[in-house]
Amino acid sequence: MKLLVCIAMLLTVMVGAAQTNKVSFAEIDWRAQFVEAPTLDSLAKELTLPYTTDREKVRSIFRWITEHIDYKVRGPLYLRRATPILTSEPDDTASSLKPLSERVALNVFKRREAVCDGYARLFKILCDIAGIRAEIINGYARTNMARVGQHFLSNHAWNAVYVDSAWHLLDATWASGYISYKDEYVRKYDDYYFFTPPQDFIRDHYPDELRWTLLDHPPTVREFQNTPYKSQHFVKNRIKTFKPSKGIIEAAVGDEVEIVLDMADIDTNTEEPDPLDTDTLLAATGKLVNLQPTVVGRKLYYRFPVATDTVEWLNIIYRNELVMRYRLDILRRESGMQAVRQVSPN
Repeated sequence: MKLLVCIAMLLTVMVGAAQTNKVSFAEIDWRAQFVEAPTLDSLAKELTLPYTTDREKVRSIFRWITEHIDYKVRGPLYLRRATPILTSEPDDTASSLKPLSERVALNVFKRREAVCDGYARLFKILCDIAGIRAEIINGYARTNMARVGQHFLSNHAWNAVYVDSAWHLLDATWASGYISYKDEYVRKYDDYYFFTPPQDFIRDHYPDELRWTLLDHPPTVREFQNTPYKSQHFVKNRIKTFKPSKGIIEAAVGDEVEIVLDMADIDTNTEEPDPLDTDTLLAATGKLVNLQPTVVGRKLYYRFPVATDTVEWLNIIYRNELVMRYRLDILRRESGMQAVRQVSPN
């Protein structure tokens, strides 16, 4: 009798533990690959029914979209970037009014392809069906070859979702893959754009409505425009400060440009880093140069002698990862000037 009581108690504890344990994202991600349903309503149900928390449900919806929806490439890209983004939205979705969100989402669901507006609308509709608050955010997304300091207009759409009593930012388009330099869509999931901290998200996403920065003190448009491009590896490598602070460096032929990064700590990993990605290597021809650092303590020094007026972009590389990019504006030196000056960080 005592044995039966012990077994019953043990089973009760095991069931209770199973009910309180959260499902791992790895399990959710794996399951999302295989979910199929005939309608949006049934899809939302299939994706969320196994889970108890809104965070798990949102993850399931997000990962289904990134695994099943292809980015719709239309013609040549005006701004080449290793993420799927165009300079403007195609007419079939960008011009859709908000009441048509479900219609757009259904079209994306059936065709299994979209541009960013379609990704954002599909995410919102599936969240609506699941009873989760979500919003479509429109604004400017700066690509890694965007012209720093120039005027910009809204060209992208992403989402905010309300989970655990707070709003969170995510971008299913940029998380799903990227456009190669051959103008081909490559599916490659990037978890960086799921629940990205607002202070990091603002590096390349500037919303039309400032409240959707989710920051107490958001940067001005001018501040956003004038900063250098920073990739997700900027955050990964814990870069504290950088100089120059402006994204455009003015220099003349004969100058030497110096860029300094101050790190929270230096990566002491002795293993060989992965080879520099193919797209970055392809870009580093003529107008774009990859710069490797000299490490002194916790500072990284990058120096570039300006020998010609053809270079327009400077890639800042650390452990074979692109962390930042500056634009180089070559000035014409007045005749008679002979001294070679050092362009120091400001």
